[in-house]
Amino acid sequence: MKQIPAKGVPSEELFSQLEGFKQNDVRWREGKTWAYVYDPGAEAADVIKRAYTMYLTENGLDPTSFPSLLKLETEVVSMAASHLKGDENVVGNFTSGGTESIILTVKAAREYNRKHRPEITQPEMLLPVTAHAAFHKAGAYLDVKPVLVEVDPVTFKADVDAMRKAITPNTILMVGSAISYAHGVVDPITELGQVALEHNLLFHVDGCMGGFLLPYFRRLGAPVPDFEFNVPGVTSISMDLHKYAFAAKGASVILYRDKQLRKHQMFACAQWTGYTIINPTVQSSKTGGPIAAAWAIMNYIGDEGYLEMTRLMYEGIQKVCEEINQMEDIRLLGTPEMNLLCFTSDTTNVFHISDEMAERGWTVHPQLSYANSPANLHISLNPASVHLVEEFITDLKDSVKAAKKLPPGDMAAGIKEAFATLDPADVGEEVLAQMLAMAGIEGTSLPGRMAEVNEILDALPAPLKERLLTEFINEMYTYQD
Repeated sequence: MKQIPAKGVPSEELFSQLEGFKQNDVRWREGKTWAYVYDPGAEAADVIKRAYTMYLTENGLDPTSFPSLLKLETEVVSMAASHLKGDENVVGNFTSGGTESIILTVKAAREYNRKHRPEITQPEMLLPVTAHAAFHKAGAYLDVKPVLVEVDPVTFKADVDAMRKAITPNTILMVGSAISYAHGVVDPITELGQVALEHNLLFHVDGCMGGFLLPYFRRLGAPVPDFEFNVPGVTSISMDLHKYAFAAKGASVILYRDKQLRKHQMFACAQWTGYTIINPTVQSSKTGGPIAAAWAIMNYIGDEGYLEMTRLMYEGIQKVCEEINQMEDIRLLGTPEMNLLCFTSDTTNVFHISDEMAERGWTVHPQLSYANSPANLHISLNPASVHLVEEFITDLKDSVKAAKKLPPGDMAAGIKEAFATLDPADVGEEVLAQMLAMAGIEGTSLPGRMAEVNEILDALPAPLKERLLTEFINEMYTYQD
């Protein structure tokens, strides 16, 4: 058991230890991490860090005590609203990330409908299967049932007719993505907005991934459809700033068409012996660092700077798409509309491709199959990585060739058949531990190559995947000497 040291550790030794802890982290500064990280380059990073540390200790709990934080937040939200074609009525708040923005969206919808449609006691939200998992988390936290709707199997965009047919008397919220994370495409927001108007539903556009960058892609000539507040029926939009606005994590905004809707996300409590709490967002006490860093980087890079960064990514991702379209053994899923894409293979195990890319120093993101989306590999391109596009393509071609020679795992097919009809609740912890061991996972140590692990996970029903990974992560977050 780790204990607080009896005497303080000198700062040089502390920072040496911290550097040592990072030795197994992905080497994102090298530009080969095409997932997880949004890198604007060293010069911009220095601006972010300076602004963040300037406001590290200021507390965002009370805007009357730190009016500078209120000014920073209202300016960032105003820039975000203007960027998304909002008028003077659009309001919002700064949040810790897309998940918090989405949780607030669902809370606002639940509370709004409790007031205006009190007959609904079992609220539901309508989600394309491509909607982010954060909506499922919000539903679990707030007791709002996700109703999943299949998407078009070719474009991977929301099916408007299917969404309309899935509406029930309990539906309180409909969701579309701009872009969907997995496939990098924009749902038909204009058409979905009309459905929302027809049925008097709140309609949220999840722009966490694409909201900031898509308007710049449009300005560069990309055929980006409308998804902003100029679309009738859209009542709220979430947009992360720690992605392609390149702010420090965590930084997101949740925007509403007006104050009357926004107020339902807030929480107030005067029923205790302390100070009256009024929180616009989930957090109470919070550092002012992220909002200061977001304000600083948006002003530092500016509109022209963002447009130039987008141009580099636009040209780079087009090159990647062109090359993938010419390869025999892999194919794109959908037609990417931003700087994210995913590809699959009908002839080669994509998880082996992922391992081969890792052998060559690249981090790409395996995505398991679900609904009509097969197992695939996901990438995102950053400005700091565009100079590596040619190298990426060369290594991808070599990785596909190498992976094609490798056989699929022996266990996945048998596991799929054995567990297809099994209730996850009936699977004990011992069986889960045995399954992890079969995949080559001992304790919390992962094997060097992950193909077999991913094959087994891909073969399991989704609820059982959730159980298995919960057990693993629950074990991982314990002290290891």
